[in-house]
Amino acid sequence: MQPSTAPRRRGRPPKHLAEPRQDTRSLLIRTGVAVLTEKGYSAVGIDEILRQAAVPKGSFYHCFESKEAFGQALIAAYADYFARKLDRWLLDADTPPLQRLRRFIDDATQGMERHGFRRGCLVGNLGQEMGTLPESFRAQLEGVFLDWQARTSACLAEAQRAGEIAHHHDCVALAEFFWIGWEGAVLRAKLQRSAAPLQAYASGFFQLLTT
Repeated sequence: MQPSTAPRRRGRPPKHLAEPRQDTRSLLIRTGVAVLTEKGYSAVGIDEILRQAAVPKGSFYHCFESKEAFGQALIAAYADYFARKLDRWLLDADTPPLQRLRRFIDDATQGMERHGFRRGCLVGNLGQEMGTLPESFRAQLEGVFLDWQARTSACLAEAQRAGEIAHHHDCVALAEFFWIGWEGAVLRAKLQRSAAPLQAYASGFFQLLTT
């Protein structure tokens, strides 16, 4: 068999080969999460996401059948990212349980500071918009909050067993209270462009645990 005499292509491969569907989908999700944590769902059109991601509209609809389906994928991706973030802090067996929660709060605060308090929590942002969002988002968002609460409750229960929290406290209720208040503190931090609301809420929450 004679060796091929076709010229070999140099440089980067064609865009349609360099960016298979899965890579395009991941890029759109990353871009969507970044934009929606700052602006929300209702204020952002698909065209803005496509411009920032440098992806043609045809590729978007090859990955997602609608903006609603895209939103569902963003919620799922953010939930997975945040669950891993929580586990990194709350499951650290080398650190006392309440200190784990403090470290999560410090990390989240630093993250908001890095972005100039423009970005908040995607799930919290969407929850505030629920009146104008697709109804399919409601149960999905509530499920994310319940998952975060369960992870936090488990950490608080460890703290209770370690004697860091009095035994009369209900750790499930405390975890629900934490997330209801934390989301409000994140909103206020965006409004004030300051870490002060996050610090004030954390201080009050930990004081509650000592009573």
